[in-house]
Amino acid sequence: MKEETMRAKGQFIFAMMIFGTLGIFIRYIPLPSTVIAEARGILATLFLLAMVCLRHSSISREAVKKNFKILFLSGAAIGVNWILLFEAYHYTTVSTATLSYYMAPVFVILASPFVVKEKLTVVKFLCALSAFAGMVLISGVLTEPGEGVTFKGIGFGLGAAAFYASVMLLNQFLKDISAYDMTITQLGLASLVLLPYTLGTEDFSSMTFAPLTVVLLLTVGIVHTGITYTLYFGSMHHLHAQTAALFSYIDPIVAIILSACWLAEPLGFSGIAGAILILGSTVLSSFCQKTRA
Repeated sequence: MKEETMRAKGQFIFAMMIFGTLGIFIRYIPLPSTVIAEARGILATLFLLAMVCLRHSSISREAVKKNFKILFLSGAAIGVNWILLFEAYHYTTVSTATLSYYMAPVFVILASPFVVKEKLTVVKFLCALSAFAGMVLISGVLTEPGEGVTFKGIGFGLGAAAFYASVMLLNQFLKDISAYDMTITQLGLASLVLLPYTLGTEDFSSMTFAPLTVVLLLTVGIVHTGITYTLYFGSMHHLHAQTAALFSYIDPIVAIILSACWLAEPLGFSGIAGAILILGSTVLSSFCQKTRA
């Protein structure tokens, strides 16, 4: 059992580290965000379906049918969330986009009393207030925006966070469906919902799919989504909720380090203070929630 837990921890940490490199890869793909999101959804869905076949398992059609309405809405939200996040990576620094995206748990805290009738405690309210203060510091409203930081990019990041928060809240209403079935269905539906919009708004004839672009798209779809989701859900069953919550913050830490070292995008003093406020408040709120669960 101990060996199994250690293996699960290693898989989860590795998954979070891969997630943290996503922004770097997106930066080097010279395609519209809609096209990248569409490719990511299709490739990830095909990979996960292949995994189902290799494991000689199957998707529960009954469970999918029973939860289809919620799965459709959450799948559509995932697709829009990806587009906004990828736009954020293009319009601001990777670290700022990632930290803006990590406002999602705060949005969940604020919306929970109205959506799932969960009480808003004093601690959670203070966490939300702290995260908001961190976002103000990162934006440079009170000081000077850091190099490469734009309000447009932050806006896209916050928009992505809002849609991801809606996915988190919608998933609360899913009943009797496995995490694996839920993920495959949501990713597949995200691709289907985005497809008409992508085909109708993008001129594929003007795009060039160089070998490097194709490799990066395959990496984002298969590695950053398909493989990472497999590792993520495969390890979750063997970890305590608080352990998983703590390890999940490896993602933004890796993104911030790579942003500074690889792309030379330093946060600055106010940015670092903002990052501490945002990540610290979300860690605290997660621990308080899991302790009561």
